[in-house]
Order: sequence, then structure tokens, then C-alpha cells
Amino acid sequence: MLARRRVFPQKSAGMEQEPTFTLRADADGAQTLVLSGALLVSGIAGLDRDLRALEEAGETRVAAIDLAGVDEIDTAGAWLICRLARGWGATITGASEKPARLIAAVRATMPATVPEPSPAPEHLPPAFALLDELGRDVTGAGHGAVNVLGFFGALMVAAGAMLRHPRRFRLKALVHQMELVGVNSLLIIGLMSFLIGVVIAQQGAVQLQQFGAEIYTINLTGRLSMRELGVLMTAIMVAGRSGSAFAAQLGTMKLTEEIDAMRIIGVSPMEALVLPRVLASVLMLPLLGFYSAVIAIIGGATVGNFALDIPFFTFLTRIKEVLPMNDLWVGLIKGPVFGLIVGMAGCYQGLQVTGNSEEVGRRTTQAVVQAIFAVIVLDAFFAVFFTAVGWK
Repeated sequence: MLARRRVFPQKSAGMEQEPTFTLRADADGAQTLVLSGALLVSGIAGLDRDLRALEEAGETRVAAIDLAGVDEIDTAGAWLICRLARGWGATITGASEKPARLIAAVRATMPATVPEPSPAPEHLPPAFALLDELGRDVTGAGHGAVNVLGFFGALMVAAGAMLRHPRRFRLKALVHQMELVGVNSLLIIGLMSFLIGVVIAQQGAVQLQQFGAEIYTINLTGRLSMRELGVLMTAIMVAGRSGSAFAAQLGTMKLTEEIDAMRIIGVSPMEALVLPRVLASVLMLPLLGFYSAVIAIIGGATVGNFALDIPFFTFLTRIKEVLPMNDLWVGLIKGPVFGLIVGMAGCYQGLQVTGNSEEVGRRTTQAVVQAIFAVIVLDAFFAVFFTAVGWK
């Protein structure tokens, strides 16, 4: 007995037969969907529309899908069959060898289960909505940490490939990024560092004058600039300036499909785009941090010359006497680590861009915020660590 039938008009000779379907009633009351013709992307639009209407009606219980009459099938047809089989919980019968292999391949790419949509937080009681939001944040943070770890691993693999094949390394790209990260930021970092040195010396002198110890302003300015604030403020400045640029550049390339085109022609984006930027940050941060500390000390010496009656060159000479070499090494050790964090945050967020141009702005903001947060946390860790090992 035929419950429903759709027959498309036949094409002219030499062309594939349009797909048709019938419903055959079985002895147990269930029905079998019998497909015939060519299930190709060029001709299944109407068939798919009618079968969706049949599914949505919910009046038909299909237990099996018979493909014995199918002449040809492509990926679109295989996906249609897999979707129908999953939706009805039906078995697939009558498929010949090639269609069966294609259907199995398509089925393997489909998710094992379709998760049930969770209720929106606004539909939950306030206490549960808060827990729901907290759970989403914790889960997202966990997934993000795993993804960042994977990104770091891919970066190390790209670096290893460059060591094995040095001729593939893009030296011009590295020099260009070093210019953008380092040379072009000298002015703004120098101005910021000079003003920070002025503030440290002025505020420190105000407090130390109460004890008649304003001469120790030199110690305060030198050690604080060289050990902590020089490299820390430089990393924050580079995160806001270069880290955001990395995210915006790679995000725009992702939207315009330039990165996909690079993969197609066999060029690794990690080697061509990410590695030069991260390496430039790692190399330039120690130099910029030292430069920042020196400029901050000069700013402190300027305040000492005009406000504390400490001659400018006497201030600088005293710095050499009171500044231990450990402070210089602490700043230089922090620099490459902070550069790695800033470069990775910008490149990682840029490569996560999907959808539209609004996503570029959102990922750029995340790159800056995450880099600054990670730098401050690591700086606190370094402070405790170096004190514990005796570099006070």
C-alpha cells in the first residue's frame, strides 16, 4: 500500500533521473521510505523540502530507508540520508557498495549526539541563573586554557621546523616586526618611562624627607625602575600597542580568508605570520625594558637636580653604587617571558576571529586584557620567586 508518493518529471535521455520517494507499509505497522533515482546535489532540493515537511508533520513512523533503487549519490545525498536516518531512528537497507561507503564516511563526520538546548539564564530563578553563568565562565576558561596550550605547542612545533630547515625562516618578516614592536615604540615608551621616574622620585622624596633620608630617593628610583616598573610598564605598553595590532591584523586576514589561502598553497600560518611576531616580541621586550629603566632613572635624576639639590651626574654616579647587578638580571629575565605572553595573546586571539568585523574588535580587546592580566600575575610570581632564591 502506498501512503504517499512524489514523482518528479523525467529528464531527457542521457541525464540523471530525478529522485523520487514512496512510503511502503510493513506488516508490523511501520513504514519503509523507498528512495529511487539520483540523489545528487543538483536535484535533491525538492525532495529534501518534501521530506522535511513529512518529518515535521510527525504522522509517519519510518523504520527503514530502502536505497535499492538509488542510481547515483553524492555527499549531499549521503548527508540527507544520514539526517533522515537519525531523525527517524531508521535503518538503511539496500545500499550498494559505493553508496554504503559514502554514507558511512558522512555519518562518521556527524556528531554522535545532539545536545539538548539548556534553558536561557533569564528563564531560570536568580540563584540558578548566577550558578549557570558561573559554570559557563568556568567551562569557557577551561576550554580556553586547553586551546592556548595547544597553540603554544603548535608554536613550538613551528619553531622546531625552522631549526631543522633554516632556509624557510622569514628573516625580513622578523626584522619588520622588530621595527614595529621595538623601534617605532621608543618615543612613547621613553616619554612614559621618564614621567614614571619623575613620579617615583618626587613621591619617594616627599616621604623620605620626613626622616631626613631624601638621599635614598636614588636607591628607590634605581631599584624600582630597573627591577620592576621598567619591564612591567613596557610590557603593558607593548600589549596595548603591538599585541592589539597582532590580533587586528591576523583577525582581518582570517575574515578575508587570506590565512585559508595560505594553507591551501602549502604555507604554514604559524611559520609565516605567528612565529615572526612572537619572536620579535621576545627579542625586543628585554631591550625595551632596559631602555625604559634607564629613561626612568634619568627622569628621577632630573627631579633630584631641581627639587632635591642632588646634582644630575651625582645622582647617576650614585645609581651605579647602590644598584646591585641582580636587579639588572631580574629585569632581563622577565623581558622574554613577558614578550612571549604578549605575542602569543595577540596572535592567538587574532586567529580565533570568526563571523564578522565586530569579532575583530572583541578579540583585539581580549588580547590586550589577557596579556596585561597574565603579565601582572607573572610579575607577582617572579617577585616571590626571586626573593625566595635570594635575589633581593
